[in-house]
Amino acid sequence: MKARVIRNEDLVRVPWKNGGGTTAEVAAFPEGSSLETFGWRVSMADVASDGPFSVFPGIDRTLIVIEGHGIELDVEGIAYPLDGASPKLSFSGDDMTMGRLLSGPIRDLNVMTRRGQFRHRTRFVEAGVALLADETCIAFLVALDGPFDVTLDSTVHSLQVLDILVLEGMHDLILLSGTGRAILVEIAPDASS
Repeated sequence: MKARVIRNEDLVRVPWKNGGGTTAEVAAFPEGSSLETFGWRVSMADVASDGPFSVFPGIDRTLIVIEGHGIELDVEGIAYPLDGASPKLSFSGDDMTMGRLLSGPIRDLNVMTRRGQFRHRTRFVEAGVALLADETCIAFLVALDGPFDVTLDSTVHSLQVLDILVLEGMHDLILLSGTGRAILVEIAPDASS
């Protein structure tokens, strides 16, 4: 299994064209792909103001609030508040989506997969053992609150808040220890295509 840590402070944040925030790409496939050509993409965004989301035809998206008080997403006229109680929403990139901050800026984790090529799932995990799906081709573990250690083949990878562990060439089980929570993102080929 290949594993590498991406430190939060090493992410390069790029301002949005509309000035409403910044985005830091964590990883994309194929490497060097554009927003029009990626098969999958994982990024973090700092949202500083209300406004429309970019439309991504043919893309399935999941947005998870990881810092701040939350955001309300209006997806095709239906409002979804994302906050501490319910911080996650999966939706189609085809849909017209507006964001309204609930109380100040937020940081979110974005996972996007191109329909017919890849699919993804996200879940919150705590200390213990996480079982990865057999078809997972790459996974990301994002530490949310407090230090988090991941043991793989007797090597311990220590994560601080918002550090990311990238896992390729999967084992079924990964051993997690720490006092906080993390987000586990799994990306797999889309078998329906």
